[in-house]
Amino acid sequence: MPTLTVKIYSLYYKLCLKQLLHKLSSSQLEGSGSGSNSDPFGIISRPGDPIVQANPSFQNGVASKDIHVDPLSSLSIRIFLPDSVLGVSDSSDKSRSSSCDDGVAYGGYSPPQSLSRCRKLPVMLQFHGGGFVSGSNASPENDAFCRRMAKLCDVIVVAVGYRLAPESRFPAAFEDGIKVLNWLGKQANLASLRNVRHVRANRRIFDSFGEAMAEPWLAAHGDPSRCVLLGVSSGANIADYVARKAVTTGKLLDPIKVVAQVLMYPFFTGNVPTMSEIKFSNSYLYDKAMCSMAWKLFLPKKEFNLDHPAANPLVSRRELNLKHMTPTLTVVAEHDLMRDRATAYSEELRRANVDAPVLEYKDAVHDFATLEVLLHTPQAMACADDIAIWIKKYISLRGHEFSY
Repeated sequence: MPTLTVKIYSLYYKLCLKQLLHKLSSSQLEGSGSGSNSDPFGIISRPGDPIVQANPSFQNGVASKDIHVDPLSSLSIRIFLPDSVLGVSDSSDKSRSSSCDDGVAYGGYSPPQSLSRCRKLPVMLQFHGGGFVSGSNASPENDAFCRRMAKLCDVIVVAVGYRLAPESRFPAAFEDGIKVLNWLGKQANLASLRNVRHVRANRRIFDSFGEAMAEPWLAAHGDPSRCVLLGVSSGANIADYVARKAVTTGKLLDPIKVVAQVLMYPFFTGNVPTMSEIKFSNSYLYDKAMCSMAWKLFLPKKEFNLDHPAANPLVSRRELNLKHMTPTLTVVAEHDLMRDRATAYSEELRRANVDAPVLEYKDAVHDFATLEVLLHTPQAMACADDIAIWIKKYISLRGHEFSY
């Protein structure tokens, strides 16, 4: 069973979330009631929610910065850069570069010009949770989780601040995921021009303005051919949608290649309840009524249906084209009402010969590995290690490896 701390915090969490959901529902009733995206610009965090400021210095081995990637909406990203990009591999090398020390800025927001060894790291596209109506890529728990993933997996984490409902309903959050993936592709192409320009500096055949538009951290250290998607709760729904689009789009995303994805307790639901939804209908952190209310705020009113493709990936098995789906790791918790549906989706992937293991954690609840008060529990730390080990099977330059 979950600990007493989890039980007490769950009551507080559910109280706050219910108040937020009722407040958002009331504001919608007072509005136009059209059910459409009334605010295309939208918001990416709730007023009053705690936010951690980005820091371009290597604090605890990771630097971060925010970028507003879409001038037509509030869509933004936070990039997390591990200090392993400096190429410091042992203690004898640490004296060579003082930029690795905690608190030292990474050349402001650009790589130091004196950096001789320029490591290329995989890129992890991360989507936070919150039932599509709350959460932020800059929240304390998401910031801490992304820092942990950047260090453990040795990747550049790009945390997406997608638009929230009901200000921006479906498909706004899903479209934001695709926009960031396309943005990464553009950045990779700009970076290739920049790298060729440096090699052939005597031939000014490239647009210097286009070269300057390349995001410096990604241009210097990002490897677009090793892209991983990771979604938490509702963010897992977005990650899965982006993975499907990446499969169908194919070479149009070049040089971006999505090699794997991780779905952490995805926010799946449906009209016909599963055994876990019946057993844990009033479970910890989330209950069935709260989930339904969140979906009512996210889906357009005319399209509200718990068997909507965004909510239930198995609603139409005949339309599922999983043969070429990217390898998918699914993380589930024993005391989570969404457990069975996530497991069933993973089974469908395995039937299509996709590498789709399931990691189930005993005595765990929804959000057990990403909630701020649980981040340092043994289960959360073990889950992060397990994810890192599996991901490295697909991003390692030394081939498929199952451990460090």
